Amino acid sequence: MSGTAANKRKADAKVIILGDYAVGKTCLISRYIDGKFGPHESTIGAAFFLKQWGPYNVAVWDTAGDERYTGLSSFYCRNAGAAILAFDLTTTSSYESLWARFLPLLEHAKEDCLKVVVGTKRDLVDSDSREITVDEAVEFSKEINKDIDLTKLKGEPYFETSAKTGYNVSSVFEYMFSYCLPLDKASQVTEKERSSIQLTDSSAKKSACC
Repeated sequence: MSGTAANKRKADAKVIILGDYAVGKTCLISRYIDGKFGPHESTIGAAFFLKQWGPYNVAVWDTAGDERYTGLSSFYCRNAGAAILAFDLTTTSSYESLWARFLPLLEHAKEDCLKVVVGTKRDLVDSDSREITVDEAVEFSKEINKDIDLTKLKGEPYFETSAKTGYNVSSVFEYMFSYCLPLDKASQVTEKERSSIQLTDSSAKKSACC
């Protein structure tokens, strides 16, 4: 690979996504990068994507949710500037796993790593199926970011999303990128410039993870 090509692919920021198996992590990324929704193979180890955001390249790492890959996920968290902690809005156990299993992994991320809590499958939620309240999740997201000045960001580090409908998906990534990258240039990014390419994808075995 030539020096010029290598420079083009060098990441200016690193984002990691963590969460239980089948909460919809891969579907969330796919909806944002490809604008598509559908079943995906479950991730083994991690899958790597490079997202071009204006003049910047952002490395997005999708990690396996299976507990046997926890050690690998810890490795992939190194030097992450922002992280998505994803849980299924209809499954309490996936929310509890965020602080029990996944939050400790971010000790290997950057000291000022932004932790964004994301509730997935919003399209499936109604008054009977909701397990976690908005207020509860917002308070959790603020607590785990207590050492970060959130006043510089627009809104709280909590989002409810639907990969199926696309609801709030872009907002999650734009929120993180605005934190990780210089705001003066980031504010100039246009929709046309937000193109993306998938470099590698380490996945195997189909799973209805969306």
